[in-house]
This record gives sequence, C-alpha cells and structure tokens, in this order.
Amino acid sequence: MPTVSDKRIREAVRRFWRTRSAQSRKQKSAGSSDQGKRSAVTGGAQMDGFVDLFVDVLIESKVPTSAIYRTDCLELPGFFRPTKEWDLLVVLGGRLVLGLEAKSQVGPSFGNNFNNRTEEAMGSALDLWTAYRKNAFGASQPWLGYMMLLEACDASNRPVKVREPHFEVFPEFKKASYAVRYEEFCKRLLLERHYSAAALLLSREGNDGEYSEPNAELTLNAFAKSMAAHVSQFVQ
Repeated sequence: MPTVSDKRIREAVRRFWRTRSAQSRKQKSAGSSDQGKRSAVTGGAQMDGFVDLFVDVLIESKVPTSAIYRTDCLELPGFFRPTKEWDLLVVLGGRLVLGLEAKSQVGPSFGNNFNNRTEEAMGSALDLWTAYRKNAFGASQPWLGYMMLLEACDASNRPVKVREPHFEVFPEFKKASYAVRYEEFCKRLLLERHYSAAALLLSREGNDGEYSEPNAELTLNAFAKSMAAHVSQFVQ
C-alpha cells in the first residue's frame, strides 16, 4: 500500500508557502494590496505540490496516467449546476473513480473564509452525490477526498466566541479555535459520509516545511491509503 513520507509532505508544504509568497508579491507589485490578501484564498497553484503528491500515489497504485486529470478536463457535471471543476480526477473505463479537492486557508480573515470554505465543501459533495444518484458518472461509486491546509498562527489557534441568541450550538464548537473548527468539520464530513477521506494539516509560514496533523484520522497517510485502496479495485 503506498505511503507518503514526511520528506514528501514537507516538500509540498514548502512549495505552498513559496508559491503563495510569490503570488502575493506579484499582485502587490501590480498595485493592488487587496489582491495580495486574496491570494491567500484564491491561488489554486499553491496546492500543486500536494496534488502532485496524490498523483504519485495514484501512479504507484498502477492507475494509468491517461486516466489521471490534474491540469485540464477537470469539470464534472453537477445536479444543481451545470459543472464543477475539481482539483484532481481519475476517470477510467467511462467511470468516475476519484474526485479530490485540495484547499487552504491563511489569515487574517479566518471567520468569513471558514464559512466560505465549509459551505463550498458541503455544496460540492451534495452536488456530486446527487448527480451520481442520477447516473451521471457510471455505475461504480467514486471516491471523494477533501484536504485542507490551515495556517497555524495565533488567530487560528485562539478560542472564538459564538453567538447563541435562540439555540445552543453543539458543545464541540463552544470557544473552539478555527483549527478545532476545521478538525470537527473534517471529522463530520466523514461521519456523515459526504467525503470518503479527509486530511487536515497545520503549518506556520516561513518554517521550512514544518507541519502538524492534529487528528490521526485526518493525516495525509490515512488519506493516501484510503485513496489507494479504492483505486486498486479498478486496476490490475
């Protein structure tokens, strides 16, 4: 079963921060500080190191490269919208085998961006599974993966108050930091079977690839093993 080495993960983390920094400098030099801040959320290429890592896992699992889509042809039909573009797909023998989202969040606006990220992930899963039930992707059930890299900083680790004007929130969210909220979110995506696997990494900017994985169920290795086990059903 393919595994992901600590060295490989550190390389992807370093690439993430280097790419983000380069995007911010480029956008700021073009005269827009707001765009520089938005690059923390919108720069898709920042996660390319992780997507490359997942592609390596697929190739090691004997998935033919002709079935792996990571730069183009990433659109899938939805039920509530015409199409949705994913970060990585495997389409083999006319069947959707795998779909993957690799996302990140860096400060300072953790509150609004947390809501946007969670709503996006839940909506994408709902759209895909509904389309699947309507026979959009072939007979076999696909594997769906969600990965999040979160900036580890004071703002993401600080307890956050919640408003409860009418009803109590679930106790796990009371005074929970955004790091804890993301952990709970990923766990619940799996509990409710919206995604087949989820991974959560925390990393500080400028730390030369250092990272942490707060939950043993949400590690990149667990994620990769789940992915490899699924695709093994479709390859010889």
